[in-house]
Amino acid sequence: MRLNRAGASPSVVGMTELIAPTERLAASLVEAVHEFMDEGRGGHDDESLTGYLIRRFAARAGVDWVHDYLAEERRWVTDPPPGLVPMTMLWWADGDTYLGRISIRHHLNERLRDVGGHIGYDIRPSARRRGHATAMLAAALPRVAALGIDKALITCDFDNVASRKVIQRNGGVYEDQRGKKLRYWVPTTPANTAEGGGRPNAACRS
Repeated sequence: MRLNRAGASPSVVGMTELIAPTERLAASLVEAVHEFMDEGRGGHDDESLTGYLIRRFAARAGVDWVHDYLAEERRWVTDPPPGLVPMTMLWWADGDTYLGRISIRHHLNERLRDVGGHIGYDIRPSARRRGHATAMLAAALPRVAALGIDKALITCDFDNVASRKVIQRNGGVYEDQRGKKLRYWVPTTPANTAEGGGRPNAACRS
């Protein structure tokens, strides 16, 4: 897979791909979830989908829970959990290795306009700082465009430098800060991509 977005690491291009969630990666997903848990993810204050996964499924031993989790993921396209909007989940993978996930929300509700936006993502701890998040977002943007979304809203915590850079490398333009969240609009097609602008001095986390 070749990525045209600025900032995609050459070491990532050609090795990794966006795929539909699959039980083929069950063992690797379980390993990744334990990495997230080791860094403290999954508490009641973790409102991300990774936090939900940990609380709802990962307490069960082995890989058997992955089947039930994937069935729920597939339902999210048309029948999301209460308070959420329809979304498509994709995984970032290298062969049989799960590296991360990206969720594409098909539209925004009132809460997502402030916190969350159209896109959320997570890279497993052992795969960070290698350009995966930048490349994964670049690969996902055409999928977002196919939903009729010209510009995707992505929000991130003000103190996460890495996530801010991921957004800016994909053309994100800063709009404002709401609470602890910074809000960026990211063009979903290369023709509309411009260098990220209006960059705040604060760092950012997604």
